[in-house]
Amino acid sequence: MAGKPGEPRFDGRGGKWIGASVRRREDPRLVTGRGRFVDDIHLHGMLHAGFVRATVAHGKITGLDLGAAREVDGVVAAYSAEDLQLGDMVALLDRPPEEFTPTTMPILARGKVRFVGEPVALVVAKDPYAVEDGIEAAQVSYEVLDAVVSEETALAEDAPLVHEDAPNNVLLDVTAFDTPGVDEAFADGCVIELVTRSGRQNALPLETRGAVASWDDRDEQLLVQTCSQVPHQVRTVLARSLRIPERSVRVVVPDMGGGFGQKCVVGREEIAVAAAAKLLRRPVKWIEDRSEALASGFLAREQRYRTRAAFTPEGELTALESDIVCDMGAYSCYPFTVGIEPLMAAAEMPSVYRVPAYRVRARAITSNKAPTAPYRGVSRPQYVMVMERIMDLAARKLGLDPVEIRRRNVITEFPYTGINKVTYDPGSYLESLELGEKILRDEGWYDLREKNPYIGIGYSCFSERTGYGSEAFAKRKMTVVPGFDVSEIRMDLTGSVVVTSGTINHGQSHETTFAQIVAERLGVDLAKVKLRQGDTERISYGWGTFASRSVTIGGSAVATAATRLGEQLCVIAAHLMDTRVENVGLDGDGGVIQLDDPSQRLSFEEIADVAYLRSHLLPKEAEPTLTATAAFDVPGDGTFSNATHAVVVEADPGTGQVKILRYACVEDCGVVINPKVVDGQARGGIAQGIAGALFEEVTYAENGEPSAASFIDYLVPTAAEIPDITVDHLETPCAFTESGAKGAGEGGTIGAPAAVLNAVNDLLWHTGVQLEQTPIHPESVLAALAAADREKAGTGA
Repeated sequence: MAGKPGEPRFDGRGGKWIGASVRRREDPRLVTGRGRFVDDIHLHGMLHAGFVRATVAHGKITGLDLGAAREVDGVVAAYSAEDLQLGDMVALLDRPPEEFTPTTMPILARGKVRFVGEPVALVVAKDPYAVEDGIEAAQVSYEVLDAVVSEETALAEDAPLVHEDAPNNVLLDVTAFDTPGVDEAFADGCVIELVTRSGRQNALPLETRGAVASWDDRDEQLLVQTCSQVPHQVRTVLARSLRIPERSVRVVVPDMGGGFGQKCVVGREEIAVAAAAKLLRRPVKWIEDRSEALASGFLAREQRYRTRAAFTPEGELTALESDIVCDMGAYSCYPFTVGIEPLMAAAEMPSVYRVPAYRVRARAITSNKAPTAPYRGVSRPQYVMVMERIMDLAARKLGLDPVEIRRRNVITEFPYTGINKVTYDPGSYLESLELGEKILRDEGWYDLREKNPYIGIGYSCFSERTGYGSEAFAKRKMTVVPGFDVSEIRMDLTGSVVVTSGTINHGQSHETTFAQIVAERLGVDLAKVKLRQGDTERISYGWGTFASRSVTIGGSAVATAATRLGEQLCVIAAHLMDTRVENVGLDGDGGVIQLDDPSQRLSFEEIADVAYLRSHLLPKEAEPTLTATAAFDVPGDGTFSNATHAVVVEADPGTGQVKILRYACVEDCGVVINPKVVDGQARGGIAQGIAGALFEEVTYAENGEPSAASFIDYLVPTAAEIPDITVDHLETPCAFTESGAKGAGEGGTIGAPAAVLNAVNDLLWHTGVQLEQTPIHPESVLAALAAADREKAGTGA
């Protein structure tokens, strides 16, 4: 955007890069086909791999014969778990046995399979067609066992055990809070009770999982190019599983077509493929097809909440009690464990409201389904749905307006330490709520609802904890504690900089927003900044991208490194100008000036020339080259973005189909680095939230067979089902991130299910039916409307 003759060099607010809607720098590469994704990688002599997968949900492996597979024309090798002898993955929590039971996840199944699609053997061949023939020729026999496919079957007294060492199929059982005053509040208050459920979903990144692994004999190093949100974690697990030093593994992430959390855990497949490449001394590629992705990929979101809330007659929330059960599937994911969903829900369920008394029990159960991973939002869409349903139901019972009861309970004084021992930094909870309501009232939607019984209005008001630092993650008692991020910045002789980050861009526009942060700190043109990510050899360490941590933690590390580089430039410039360092400063235009005589100026190129080529001119306190590093970790409980979603829906009385007529998002993610990027994050997240509210669900037959093998069965909304979404920005800067920004990656997904469900229930109120489950099925809406129509006509049910 900058750089044309006669135009200002900075086009952001107040002449700054931060706050400017700079066009995405990655787009020209991606839209002209110059991006490079895993499947674009072709290496000389490369082989292809595929997996023999379990065809039963629960069974003992009684026979595995790969002989016929190895005889297939084009097949180079076929491996069982016994052939590869790989170490297992075990994700741990530092909790007592009565609270947590770990599971051992073998890379290839041994002895038993626990879900349809579990990898049992690996076939490697010269082309993908021979791979498929080899997989078909493999012979596997099972002794089929009864499958665990629901909470009821998992917790039944005589339930079959998914893991023999996990009694009752419970892997985590934690009473996170039981504060004084709960029982007294329920004895005296207006009590709301409800049971909510959410369907199992697939995060569904556009690019499925995949890996290309190759062994370099010269460097004695395994190169694994894969689409992962956590390359350093992949390196660690690979090294441990293959029993080789970490220096012998290099993980590189090329362009990535989405992750949404599904790729922030370590998969078994890339490890098996890497092992094959090492054994064969040839490159091996594996690309997950869509059917595998739907049946075998990490899933999420299947949760049940049994909740009570107590209110005073004036609508003040006085107590909250919930029993949470999350179906986490067959295994704990690495590194987060099965605690990822239930512990998140238990810790943060009070949401944006003042809750004086709180009791919560959170359980993770295991079942014969594909394991879960932390899909965008992680439990927050579910517990926000609970809290927002409670607010609407309490308002109805107490005769209050739904917005008014929220207004009476929302947190307004900051910092606020809740009953959950979480401290919330300043936000605009009330302001966003009131602006959301104002938008709908000003546009006349309330008037329209009065005239049309098939129109409903719903709200959700919520926060999003972003940038979990090590202190916040440590409270979950993980043995692997994510948190900090590291950045290195280097300026070359042309005054351009290369900056590294341990975060990973998989659609968030890091190449643009991180460059904006550096450009502003150093005062250079955006074109002079290049971001490097996703290479364990070039990035000293990093925790990747998840939980909206990139701009808060990674962006702060980048900003601090840039500041330190700027300080180096000033030290050298002051020496060359023969003045004090306090008398120089960055001029915002790629140079350093003398403050008491701005005509004295050195460009970054001139300073770099000395730093690299004439180091004898450097001051004693300066080292040759221009490089700086910085680490950053968010202190305390992190920072909270917040938003209100206001939704208008209309139900078709003939089909029960729900159409969204209006979707307004009022969000506050602190200082906005790039408004267009934040708008895109919000809209994309809302689309995924609507998908969970109205369309997507993986269900299972009694024998554990998944229902969704293709997009014919797994209903993904298209552009036709997603409405226009307006995004309004409020701005409450974060006090402890370098730019004042908070995360914006998950908020859209968090608020949408609750707002849509509340809107549907608003239009159904007159029917006497309230739906407490997502996705909302048209037949449920139709049945409620039809029953009401019959009642009105006097014909009964």
